[in-house]
Amino acid sequence: MGKRIIQQARGKGSPTYRSPGFRFKADAKLKPLTKELVRGKIVDLVHCSGHGAPLVRICYDDGQIVLFAAPEGIRVGDLVGSGPGASCSPGSVLQLSEIPEGTPVYNIESQPGDGGKFCKTSGCFARIAAKTSTAVTVVMPSKRLKKFNVSCRAVVGVVAGGGRTEKPFLKAGNKMHKMRARNKLYPRTSACAMNAVDHPFGNSRSARKARNKGASKYAPPGRKVGSLWPKRTGKRK
Repeated sequence: MGKRIIQQARGKGSPTYRSPGFRFKADAKLKPLTKELVRGKIVDLVHCSGHGAPLVRICYDDGQIVLFAAPEGIRVGDLVGSGPGASCSPGSVLQLSEIPEGTPVYNIESQPGDGGKFCKTSGCFARIAAKTSTAVTVVMPSKRLKKFNVSCRAVVGVVAGGGRTEKPFLKAGNKMHKMRARNKLYPRTSACAMNAVDHPFGNSRSARKARNKGASKYAPPGRKVGSLWPKRTGKRK
């Protein structure tokens, strides 16, 4: 007996798993690539339900307004820059080749001009470790070393809102509102508490609802959940 895994349930089109993107303020990305330095002014700090960190709204001199994750220590009215020659201050966007070693950065691009892919959550930052003529080595938050193109850009600083996960929810209602803001599945029902038609572990054949043994080695993909069948048994000789 198969079951609908969560990826299949999301793709079916029902609003249960559909992200409420119309409530989000913006897709937090960097300003498009420019060959010259463009200065900007921070005009507002924005709360967005689709992001864990506050967003900063920057109005650049060329008339473009950009929103991305705000760094720690900035205020409304501060001046920042984007492009070659910008000052290495929190909120400025520079190529990795222009940022000194040891500087904390976030919102790092995977490919030059894609707007930023790495280190975007609250309290997150990476650090420039070494630079060569072809690549820049960055220490990621997981302490792993990752190499980037020298033309990839990043924001100088640390993402604001670092203590967000330390505050307890205290009651289930607060957790429900947080999950509902992004339309995440909550609460998660235990598999052994379901009926047999809803999950391979669901049944009412005994006081202990969960199935005792693992899924068979030859079971179809929908049945291979939980503990899988061991490759071998007995004492190794």
